[in-house]
Amino acid sequence: MDLLDEGIVPEHAREAKAEARAFAEAEIEPVAAEKFEAGEYPWDVLEAAMEAGLVAADLPEELGGRGWDLEQLLAVAEEFYRADAGIGLTLMLASFGCELVEQYGTEEQHEEYLRPVAQNDQISGLAVSEPDTGSDLAGMTTTADKDGDEYVLNGEKYWVGNAVEADWLTVYAKTGDRDDRYANYSLFIVPTDTEGYEAEHIPEKMGMRASKQGHIVFDDCRIPEENLVGAEGGGFYALADFFNHGRVVVAGHGLGIAAAAIEEAEAFVHDREGFGRSINEFQAVQHILADMQTEFQAARSLTWRAAEQVANHDGAGYWAAMAKTKATETAVDVAERGMQLHGGRSIFTDRRIARAYRDARIPVIYEGANEIQRNLIYRQTPR
Repeated sequence: MDLLDEGIVPEHAREAKAEARAFAEAEIEPVAAEKFEAGEYPWDVLEAAMEAGLVAADLPEELGGRGWDLEQLLAVAEEFYRADAGIGLTLMLASFGCELVEQYGTEEQHEEYLRPVAQNDQISGLAVSEPDTGSDLAGMTTTADKDGDEYVLNGEKYWVGNAVEADWLTVYAKTGDRDDRYANYSLFIVPTDTEGYEAEHIPEKMGMRASKQGHIVFDDCRIPEENLVGAEGGGFYALADFFNHGRVVVAGHGLGIAAAAIEEAEAFVHDREGFGRSINEFQAVQHILADMQTEFQAARSLTWRAAEQVANHDGAGYWAAMAKTKATETAVDVAERGMQLHGGRSIFTDRRIARAYRDARIPVIYEGANEIQRNLIYRQTPR
């Protein structure tokens, strides 16, 4: 079965989808179990993806990227995450934060920081969340105080992809204390070899083990004022727009995991016998599979509708939040149902369904927990 068929995918994104599928089948699927078990950063797969032109492909062609749009990135996300969510996350985080620098940064920043990432000579990351603060973007405490022609960063960041591996990060920090709490934050480019930047990997995760996240401590970390991205005080609003795009791609993460869970469950029940017949012949099993398919197709249709709406800046926040919520929760639901259909075998850690189950619990949290998404859906509902 092919749940991730191209029928719903816009024509211009189908080539990107085909490239991602071919790469996933050749380079990700064969090593997915091994990389999950090892829990190590998959440098070899990342380098292969770079050579295939599938990393930082959304950066502009004039900088060395491929200029892919949101729908092309969504098509890639589905395929990568179906093969393995941890490796998929690593590949997609290798240029994370670059979109903000592209949209709000200067030409000098583009040349110094974006071009090396687009040409696969460097990797980047985005540091927003903190040990005690995740979804409250206006509650972060890491500060960036102006001192002459420099900014001095102090504080901590947590759950940061590539905190250890990246060459530079886009960092979200507090630069003011205005009555408008949303105007107190700014974005900065911080090279990871800057004095006062210290990072270590966080404890091992239950899922997505081939992606590494870290804990950063800024201790009088000085960066030049020209590393400010956009206007001082504009960080919150820049991130809000950025996350609309990101949440559509995260919906693709959920779809890929859900597709893997459904395909694995379908294969298992057709091969397994019980009470003298194939498991798939039981009506109860058929109903479970029917529900899994129905929820998946609903989530996928919503996600691709959201991609179009966000690309057209038409109710972007509303559609992105709905897609992220529906697709990631569908992944959790179908993975759990798939576990049940596998019976006792589902708890073996070497089973693909067990990996999908563990991976599915993560996207419902990152890029804004789904409880926050429901707030956004309600507040932004067209009335």
